[in-house]
Amino acid sequence: MQTARELKVLRNSVAALRSDGSTIALVPTMGALHEGHLTLVRQARTAADHVVASIFVNPRQFGEGEDLDAYPRQLQRDSELLEAEGVALLWAPLPNEVYPDGYATNISVAGVSEGLCGGDRPGHFDGVATVVCKLFNQVQPDMAFFGEKDWQQLAVIRRMARDLDLTRPHVEAIHGVPIVREEDGLAMSSRNAYLSAEQRQQAAALPRAMRDAIATLAAGGEAQAALDELRRALLRGGFDSVDYAEMRDADSLVPLNQDNGNARLFAAARIGGTRLIDNMAVA
Repeated sequence: MQTARELKVLRNSVAALRSDGSTIALVPTMGALHEGHLTLVRQARTAADHVVASIFVNPRQFGEGEDLDAYPRQLQRDSELLEAEGVALLWAPLPNEVYPDGYATNISVAGVSEGLCGGDRPGHFDGVATVVCKLFNQVQPDMAFFGEKDWQQLAVIRRMARDLDLTRPHVEAIHGVPIVREEDGLAMSSRNAYLSAEQRQQAAALPRAMRDAIATLAAGGEAQAALDELRRALLRGGFDSVDYAEMRDADSLVPLNQDNGNARLFAAARIGGTRLIDNMAVA
């Protein structure tokens, strides 16, 4: 596996991979890799001739008081994992390669970025859209793979790619990969490493409470009552606070008062200093 830290090296390496007409899949990450990330790589390998993975802790998607400095950075370990999965090229730029002195451009995606994590983390999705647009321009992949745990992020990226003509016509170039979960149902996340042993046990209340809410809805229960009980269940289960518990259309992310056949349940809650998110299809 090659590793590029400078943009010139990246572009030369990508050109070499493409020299025989090969296709390239991009898997963007912020590192601290787990089985969820590696699942993205495996899916990408089935769809393209070569996989390019990126590791970049993007400062522009962290708000004031968030965990930018504490976010785990373990490039050597992550590199070894990616190489073992057959990644051809790792793009691991330093911050000034992505945001050089004088950088002044920002991408903002309306609609799907509003509410949910967009409401709780102002500017977060501007940072996501900006860095992903840059990654697409830097690597110029044929396709890219993202996890569905960050469902709103995936919606933002798809909207941006369509609006800015970043994907080829008639090609589903941005692939969402289903959430990879621990045995107790908790969605895999780099932030799970922040949890103490006790908090990790309590965190399983998140997927459990969401499944209970979905069961209530499937039995004909009233949506608001199910969401209210979801919030209470999280607090009973050991979470300190609940940022949101909502039902929205899976595509448009418009809030829903009842299942429209395409509904998804979204939740975010905090335990200790860690914020966990999850989402599940209602039907």
